[in-house]
Amino acid sequence: MYLCDLRTVGSLKVALLLLQTAAFNGATLCGIIDLHGYAVRSLSGCENIGEKMFLTVCLNPTLQKTLRFPSIYPGTVNRTGVHRLDASGKGINVTRVLTQLGKKAVHLTQLGGVLRPLFLSLCEQDGLSVQWVESESQIRFCYTLLSDADGSVTELIEESEAVRSGTEERLLEKFDDILAHTADLNWVIISGTKAAGFSDAVIPSMTRRAKEKGLKVILDIKGKDLMECLKYQPDIVKPNLIEFTADFAPELIKNNELIAIDDAAKERIKSAVLDMAKKNKCGVILTNGSRKIIAAEANEFFEIEVQSVKALNSTGCGDAFTAGLAAALENGTSFREAISEGCKCGALNAALVRPGVVR
Repeated sequence: MYLCDLRTVGSLKVALLLLQTAAFNGATLCGIIDLHGYAVRSLSGCENIGEKMFLTVCLNPTLQKTLRFPSIYPGTVNRTGVHRLDASGKGINVTRVLTQLGKKAVHLTQLGGVLRPLFLSLCEQDGLSVQWVESESQIRFCYTLLSDADGSVTELIEESEAVRSGTEERLLEKFDDILAHTADLNWVIISGTKAAGFSDAVIPSMTRRAKEKGLKVILDIKGKDLMECLKYQPDIVKPNLIEFTADFAPELIKNNELIAIDDAAKERIKSAVLDMAKKNKCGVILTNGSRKIIAAEANEFFEIEVQSVKALNSTGCGDAFTAGLAAALENGTSFREAISEGCKCGALNAALVRPGVVR
């Protein structure tokens, strides 16, 4: 049993982090003793005590630098005083939005290099619970350039360094430990690409282990990673339209774009989506920016309109969608309703400068 005393820890923020860590380690949570020492209170941020836990996994951590300019002039010096730095990567974004939605989440990743303390400090500032293994590889930077003049969002992406030998084994050991010792764990969400140095077996292995434990699995991955995971029947797969089409209807893709969006192409994609849903007994969701969501569950194929919003920064919208979807499913909503909730979270993220948030 774990009871946190504000008189000892000094602040509510620290108390909430301690409670979350205790929950991850399997403790039964009672609450927080207030500063006067005579009451056990349910404070904002503690309402989720007793709810199911989400484990998010991403093997490509990122430090995300966002810079906003009145306008951007290529080939010249562009200066701005509007910029921010955030811990990011798809899994961290999902974790942050789940936390903002009042859900309990712990994130698993690999970390290394001199920037690790900065990354962890930024996560702590956001109240995120992070489990990590040593990888001895520097955390990459990614940059988002926002232009108010034309509303453009430009991404500059660093490729990650290769993780060192032994990282994968440590990561899977930590993954198994979380699955074995987190009593209220109900969901595993695996997002994004893996850093160089991981084998093609690592993500399918985590999917298999999670399903063997009876956990619900959401995959926001693509390519070989996704194809090799399908045989373990994840509950939901959520690539974007281009990623899905490149993997399962490649004749429709050229230069990373759809060759055509005529009726024949739409019918080909619909057939592939339904085939995946039926064959692998999973829900399939294809996002496509601000365009309609394409989805299938069992024998049902449908499309859902995306809320129109004046977008400031599209970075992290897909991750906000994933978090909103997962939170809604945990709340007991239907698949279709959960997709609508995901769309709302994606729209909230798009309207904000900061990536991977809904407020």
